[in-house]
Amino acid sequence: MSVPQTSPGRCPVTETLRVGDSSARVAEVRSTLARLGMLDDFEGNVGDWNARQFSRRDLLFDDTLAEALKAFQQSRGIIPSGEIDIVTLRELREASYTLGARVLSYQPNQVLVGDDVRQLQNQLQDLGFYAHRLDGHFGPRTHEAVASYQLNYGLPDDGVCGPDTLHALSLLGRRITGGSAQAIRERENVREAGPRLAGKRVVIDPGLGNGESGMTVSGPYGYITEEEILWDLAQRVEGRMIAAGIETILSRPRGDNPSIKARADLANSSNADLLISLQLDRYENEKANGVASFYFGSEAGASSMTGETLSGFIQREIAARTDLRNCFNHGRTWELLRMTKMPSIEIVLGYLTNPGDVAIVTDPRQRDSIAEAIVVAIKRLYLLEEDDMPTGTYSFSKLLREENAI
Repeated sequence: MSVPQTSPGRCPVTETLRVGDSSARVAEVRSTLARLGMLDDFEGNVGDWNARQFSRRDLLFDDTLAEALKAFQQSRGIIPSGEIDIVTLRELREASYTLGARVLSYQPNQVLVGDDVRQLQNQLQDLGFYAHRLDGHFGPRTHEAVASYQLNYGLPDDGVCGPDTLHALSLLGRRITGGSAQAIRERENVREAGPRLAGKRVVIDPGLGNGESGMTVSGPYGYITEEEILWDLAQRVEGRMIAAGIETILSRPRGDNPSIKARADLANSSNADLLISLQLDRYENEKANGVASFYFGSEAGASSMTGETLSGFIQREIAARTDLRNCFNHGRTWELLRMTKMPSIEIVLGYLTNPGDVAIVTDPRQRDSIAEAIVVAIKRLYLLEEDDMPTGTYSFSKLLREENAI
C-alpha cells in the first residue's frame, strides 16, 4: 500500500527545518497546528495556508512553535524532535483532514490518507462493518466496509463515502461501544494459533544491506560494521526459530536493501504471523544508550494490542538477559509498522555512539542472549494464560524441550 508523502500542488520536503529557520513550510506548520487547536498565540486566519500572505514572523521557526510541534509529534507516535521533517509534515497534513471535508474513495494508484479516513474506519468499526487496523488509509478493506454498510442501509453500494453516506452515518450514530474490534480479533488470532511455535511464520527484517554498511565500530575481534552486526543477529534469531519449528523469512538477501514498502509487501504477501525488525541507533551525544521496542500505535488512533504485548515481552526479556538499559516499549506510526497487516515490532538494540552499548552488541555471546530473548518472547506471546515464568528465567533449552514434548 503506497503512502503519499505530498498532496496535490504541494512540493515535497527536501530538508529538515529547525528553530531559527525561515520558510513557507514553517508558515504551513504554524497554520495547521493552530487549526488543530495546538497553538494558542496564533494570530490570523487558520484557513487554507496557500491563500494567505505571511509576515516574517509567520515564516520564522521559533521556540513556541517547536514546543507545540513536540506535543503534536508525541500525540502521533513519532519522535518528538521539535523539527519539521518529511514524516512530521506528512502527519500534519493527514491530521488536517476531518470527516466530511472531501469525498473518500478507493484509489489504487494513490491511496487517500488522513484523519478523516481514520474517523470513518472508527465509525464503521463501532457499527461492526470494519474489524481491521485504524490506519487512516482508504484501502480495499475500507472500501469493502463502506460498500457493506451502504448495502445494509439501502444506499448504492459503490464504496464511495460521499454526502449521502456521511448523512446516513450521522443519523445512525454509534450503536456499539466498548472494546476495540481489532484488538479482540488480534487476541483471538493468537488464541486460535495455539501455544506451539511449530507452524508459525515470522519475517525477520535486518536493517541496511546492498552495500550500506552503516557505522563501523571496534569490537572484541576487531572492526565490525552495523550491517554485519544486524545480519549476524538476524541469523542467530533465524537459527533458533527454525530449531523451534518456526517458518522464517528474511526480508532481504544479504546483498539487497529493499525499500520499507517492499519489505512490508513481502511480509503481507507471505501471510506472516509476525514481523521482527532489527535496528541500531546513533546520537550526537554518546550518553544516549539502551534498547527500545516499538509497535504500531499512537494517541490519535488504535494500537496493535498483540504488537504492544509482544514488544513488551521482547523489551523485558532483552533487558533481563543483557546489560542494555531498558528504554521500554512505545507506540509509533513508522511506515513499516503501519504498512504491515500482521503485528510488527521494531527493536532498536542500542546506540553505536555509546561505548557500553557497542561492547554489548559486538559481543557474540550477548547477541546469542538477544536472539534467545526474542524467540522466548514470541513463545510467551502464544502461551497466553499458561505463561507463568518470571522474566529472564525461561531458557531456550527448556523451550525446545516443551516444543518437542507437545
